[in-house]
This record gives sequence, structure tokens and C-alpha cells, in this order.
Amino acid sequence: MNIFDGIKLNSVIDLFDTFKDEQSCIDFLEKAFWKGTPISPFDKDSVVYKCNKRYKCKNTGRYFTIKSCIDIFKNSNVPLRKWFIAMWLYVTHKGGLSSKLLERELGLTQKTTWNMLRKIRKACKFENEHLLSGEVEIDETYVGGKNKNRHANKKVKHSQGRSFKDKTPVLGLIQRGGNVVAQVVKSVSREDLEPIVLSKVNLLDTVYTDEWKAYGGLKDYYIHHIVNHGKREYVRDNAHTNTIENFWSHLKRGIIGVYRVVSRKHLQYYVNEFVFRHNTRHMKEGQLFVHLLSNLK
Repeated sequence: MNIFDGIKLNSVIDLFDTFKDEQSCIDFLEKAFWKGTPISPFDKDSVVYKCNKRYKCKNTGRYFTIKSCIDIFKNSNVPLRKWFIAMWLYVTHKGGLSSKLLERELGLTQKTTWNMLRKIRKACKFENEHLLSGEVEIDETYVGGKNKNRHANKKVKHSQGRSFKDKTPVLGLIQRGGNVVAQVVKSVSREDLEPIVLSKVNLLDTVYTDEWKAYGGLKDYYIHHIVNHGKREYVRDNAHTNTIENFWSHLKRGIIGVYRVVSRKHLQYYVNEFVFRHNTRHMKEGQLFVHLLSNLK
């Protein structure tokens, strides 16, 4: 039986009871990722020796632990038990978890908890790699403050329409009744958008977009329906982009309500977070924790 199938977590108390101390976390990860037999990250064919609390790769002479073999925990001095608690809080705070709140809960510095959350969001990327099929809505949005709300000396000139001098564009694709994928893009040009669509949606399936010219070539690969927002057309029979626009609303509410300001450099990590939350929305809390933990690399 898969060791992850044996975890039954219905509350944070269950989490504490299952992972009582650092060693119980280590033992679990070793069984989960090594099946109980240590594998050297430096040479997978090498004999491995147990050396106190570490392992040694015979062929390279280098030392390692299970913690150093999983990206999210690598080079971190934070105990695994606190990492597990952070992951639990992350998946159970549906609207987003701030580094300030995590700082208070774990008794760590905000700098440390901010970096932990960045790594967790990065690890959520696996939920942003689905191939979509059937009926797929496609739309782009812009993340950043509204120009009209800025002080006069901070307003950005010529920032309107699809000009995003002061904002970051994000492309989103959502399968009706299914998963969403979203990616920060350099621009909303056809050259930047079309390759992503082609890599994320099964050819010859049905896609819905607005009238933006970058989507003009999709008719060569898909059954393409367009709603003309410029002419105040938002729904025509089954053609609309309301589902992806609803996802954008959740994304922006989360960013504005919890994180306030997100830099262009780190925006993709926050996009990963809300994609993860959408795609796992029907899972219970314990299932969410196991789902995230079991997909670490």
C-alpha cells in the first residue's frame, strides 16, 4: 500500500499526533520517497552507508539526508515538523496565508516564513501543468494596482486598455467543469499566447475567447467561438468566458485581501497557489495536505 494512503488527517490535532517529532517526519519521508532504502542524490547506483543522522554516498564520498533530497526542504534549517505545520496551514487557509500570520504561528522570523511560503507556492506548480480538453475558456488579465487610484506623481502614462506598462499580464485557460492553468506572460501578443494555448489544450477541441486579435489563429487548430466584449456581447448561446473570469476574481481578491502587493518577479508563484486552490477545491483538508506532500520533488 502507498504510505500516503495510510494517512488519515481530519484536523491539526491529527497532524500533531501523526508527526509527533522531527524523527517521525524523517521516518515518514524516507519511507515515502525512498521506500525505506536510501538512494544517493549524487549517484543513484551507489552503495549508501548510514552515518549517525546522515547518509554517505560511497561513490562520491558526499553526505546527504532525506531533507536535502527534496527541493522544498533543501538548505533549510527549519525543522521538518514546522514545515509540515506550515503546509497544513497553507492548504487550510483557503483565501491565502500571509507570512506574518505564519510568523506568529511558528515562532520564526517573517523573512523565514516568507521564504517558506515562496517554496510551497513553487512546489504547487504540478497543479499548473494539466493538459485541458473538451470545452476550454481562454482569457488574459493584468495584475497590479489601478492607475486611477495612484497619486498624481505615481501615475503611469499611457496605461490603459491592453497596455500594461504598470501591470503584469497573465494568461489563463480553464476546462469547463475541470482544471485551470495560468501563466505569467511577457506580453499579450499572438507570439506569446498562442504557443501556450497549443501546449495546454488538446487539438481540435472547443475553445472560447473574446475578440482579442492574438487569438485569431486558434481557428486553425480548434473549434473557436468568440464573444465580442467590445460590442457588449458577453454570452452567446454556449459561448462565454465567465468561468475563467470568475477565477481571475478569486485570484485578485486573494492577492489584494491577503498579500496586498505582489512583484512581477514572484507573481507566478502566487498564480501557482490559486491554480492549486482551484484545482483541489473539492478535497478535504487532510487530502489537500497529503496531495501537496506526495507531489514534492
